[in-house]
Amino acid sequence: LYLHSGCQIAVSPDTKHFAVDWLGVEVTRATLGIIGMGSIGYKVAQRARAFNMRILYHNRNRRRKEEEEAVGAHYCEKMEDLLQQSDFVMLVVNLTPETHKLIGKKELGLMKPTATLINISRGAVVDQDALIEALQNKVIRAAALDVTHPEPLPRGHPLLKLNNVIITPHIGTATVQAIHMMAEEAIANMLAVLNGQPIPSEVFPK
Repeated sequence: LYLHSGCQIAVSPDTKHFAVDWLGVEVTRATLGIIGMGSIGYKVAQRARAFNMRILYHNRNRRRKEEEEAVGAHYCEKMEDLLQQSDFVMLVVNLTPETHKLIGKKELGLMKPTATLINISRGAVVDQDALIEALQNKVIRAAALDVTHPEPLPRGHPLLKLNNVIITPHIGTATVQAIHMMAEEAIANMLAVLNGQPIPSEVFPK
């Protein structure tokens, strides 16, 4: 959020000086709560470890002890415990009937008023009406959303009018290298099927 608004201040024709009391929030030693500790969630934890963050996670299945220890992650059996303790809550779950509107008014109310919600999963995992209300009423400090429902949001959508939210256009994998790797993986899977071989990236293992 501060990067976005800081850029606007730096390039604005109205800027005469930079305010000395314009401060952001430290990531180092802050608590990151990861909801969904699959392969992507675990990679997030590896990166957060480099910032000396305290890492909590909630997942359907607990990770092996050695995997937890490798990134210093602590398991929260109840999502509520993670929400209450985290400075940053990151959603990294698949969209399923169980995760549809997983984060609603109750869950947002459990978060710290200084907390930021980060969604890199799917827009429908969050109840957007509840999120708008929480951001307007400072129930939480801010939100950073790479995904929304729908995408893009209608131009008059209230989320677009808030100054404590950043929205990006689903660009989590938008690099040349990532797109190439995804294409290569898709081709490898198709060739495996055609040749009667095991599927390398099987979505629903037998």
